[in-house]
Amino acid sequence: MTQLEHKRHFDTIIERIEKARLRVSDHHIVKIVAASKYVGVEEIKALYSIGQRAFGENKVQDMKSKVETLEDLPLEWHFIGNLQKNKINALLSLNPQLLHSIDSLDIAHALNDRLTRDGKTLRALVQVNSAYEESKSGFTPEEFNDAYAQIIEQCPALHLQGIMSIGAHTDEIDVVKKSFELTRSLFDELPNATICSMGMSGDFELAIECGSTMVRLGSILFDH
Repeated sequence: MTQLEHKRHFDTIIERIEKARLRVSDHHIVKIVAASKYVGVEEIKALYSIGQRAFGENKVQDMKSKVETLEDLPLEWHFIGNLQKNKINALLSLNPQLLHSIDSLDIAHALNDRLTRDGKTLRALVQVNSAYEESKSGFTPEEFNDAYAQIIEQCPALHLQGIMSIGAHTDEIDVVKKSFELTRSLFDELPNATICSMGMSGDFELAIECGSTMVRLGSILFDH
C-alpha cells in the first residue's frame, strides 16, 4: 500500500471517529492509541509518517524492543496489556506515557513500591470488567469505586487518570452498549478523571457515542 493509500485509509477512520464524537458533542475529544502489538517497527513508522503518535503494546518485551528501535521518533508509548508483577521493573524502565490496565490492588501496591523507590511517578488507568466476563481482567463495577479511592490514598506514586474497559464480547449491540454505558457512569463519579479508555477496532464508534475519550485501535489501522 502506498503512503497516499495508507493516508486515505487513516483519514476514513478519523472521519468515522469525528462523526461519532459529534454525536456526543462539539467539545468531546477522542484520542487514538494505535494498538501495535501484532505489527513490526516498519508499520509503526508508516503510521507515524501520516500523523499517529500514540502506540500501545500489551507485552513488555515487545514494547521494549520497539521503544529501543524507534527511540529517535517522538512517540508516546502506552501499555495496554495485563501487567505481571515480574515485569514491573522492565516496564517502568521504559517510562510509558500511560498504563491502561491496573486490575488489582496487589499490582497497584507493587507498582507504587517500585516507583517510590526510584523517585518516579506513573500515569495510570484502573480497569473495570463492566461486561462481567470471566475471561476479562479488572475490578467488578461494584468494587471499582472503592478500589480506585484506595489506590489514590495508598499509592501516591500512581497518578490515576481514569478508567479502562473492554466491551462485552458478543455480537449483541445492546449488551456491548450496556457495558460501555456502565464504564462511563463509573468514570463520571471519579474525582479529577480525564480519560475513559474504551473501544477497539470492532466497536469504537459505539464506545465513543457512550462517552469514550480514548480508543485503542489495532486491526483496523494495520490490516487493510
